[in-house]
Amino acid sequence: MGIVAGLDSSAEFTRIVVCDTDTGAVLRQGYAPHPGEPKAVDVDPQSWLLSLGEAATGGILEGVEAIGVSAQQNGLVPLDAQGGLVRPALVRNDKRAQVAAADLVESLGGRQAWAEAVGCVPGPGQAVAKLRWLARTEPDHARRIAMILQPHDWLVWQLLGRPARRTTDRGAASGTGYWSARTGSYRPDLVELALGHQAVLPEVLGPAEAAGTTPEGLLISAGTGETMAAALGLGLGRGDAVVSLGASGSVMAVHHEALADPGGMITSFADATGMHLPVVHTSNAVRALRGTAEMLGTESLDELSALAMKSTPGASGLVLLPYLEGERTPNLPHTAGTLSGLRRESMKPEHLARAAFEGMICALGDALDVLRGRGVEVRRIFLLGAAGALPAVQALAPALFGAQVVVPQPADYAALGAARQAAWALGAARDTLSPTTPPAWQGAAAQVLEPGEELAAGQAVRQQYVATREQIHPGAFGA
Repeated sequence: MGIVAGLDSSAEFTRIVVCDTDTGAVLRQGYAPHPGEPKAVDVDPQSWLLSLGEAATGGILEGVEAIGVSAQQNGLVPLDAQGGLVRPALVRNDKRAQVAAADLVESLGGRQAWAEAVGCVPGPGQAVAKLRWLARTEPDHARRIAMILQPHDWLVWQLLGRPARRTTDRGAASGTGYWSARTGSYRPDLVELALGHQAVLPEVLGPAEAAGTTPEGLLISAGTGETMAAALGLGLGRGDAVVSLGASGSVMAVHHEALADPGGMITSFADATGMHLPVVHTSNAVRALRGTAEMLGTESLDELSALAMKSTPGASGLVLLPYLEGERTPNLPHTAGTLSGLRRESMKPEHLARAAFEGMICALGDALDVLRGRGVEVRRIFLLGAAGALPAVQALAPALFGAQVVVPQPADYAALGAARQAAWALGAARDTLSPTTPPAWQGAAAQVLEPGEELAAGQAVRQQYVATREQIHPGAFGA
């Protein structure tokens, strides 16, 4: 038996899990918030190290042989030629870069050109858009940038003592907007298009490769972004999809190849195992539930859920298209939500509550169908986010999605994925594990929900939703 650690440096905190290399059993845990303003978009990376140091107090890392690092995506750490920080790191889905992202799309010739180049259309959170924003708004800083890292790259580099070699992994690289998951290579011309000049980019490591070893002999694995680490921590494989329920939503699945989407609805990420993670985002998910709760005067989503369960499938004919903030999937950025099917008998609180849940899940079903339509196999769906515990979501999701739904117990899946990667790199270095197969850790504890007898009713609700969407937004998903 050996001991490894996974650390997840998210946007607001650091979590550490220490695990048994053979089973993945969690032996110790640590946590610390990042110092400073929690919602800041300009951040001193030293705060991540301070948080890491606090989370690791009390001998948590004693006996650890390898560490894996997961960190927030949508981050840019700009360095000068000596490795010094040019300015604070730019993190989060920074709205300041919206115009810069749109500018880049036009500069390369449109959404299809970007989808073919790197598998995604630039958004304001991506590193390539942040570079363009710096070039346009902080040209003096932009001219000094000689090297570009992401948060996980920078943390790995710091743990190794700032060596001359700087590394990343294919998962994190695939979210930058200048590395292609399809070709497995950088597009330096896109860096120059955004920044105005070339910059040194980190070496992209394979899934089981180590970034290096500390002077004390501690192996540091390649690390990855939070999304990829969470997928590894959940134990996702072919046939698995994940639906994330936040204010906005996303659907991702494990696939054997990168998917170039001319319409730009699919973001083609790489995962941390050598496979791919195509992702489709929606602008609206739980925000539709919260808006409905406010409209009805219910005090909580639990109360809204209980109200919805008093209605019947199809909400007495009410259909809610939950495009409250415009929508990314389908691409209707300037539209609004629609409530259709109002009749005297349907104008009851329980029917509106039910329509909100059905609308949210059906909209995510639309996103799931984008992937299915490209040949992505979906046998079971992992449901993530606090809203996944709501009885109405659990009752409706299997039949509306038409698949088995898995609701994992809450856990630090990104940190667990980082630890699993560390165990993999350690085993590969010692020739006790194959470099092509991660260690077989026990899967996430979860509740499993089947469509069962509700499948036919659920599919009828989906058809009602699709017919309404096509009537109001004809051709929104193309042919």
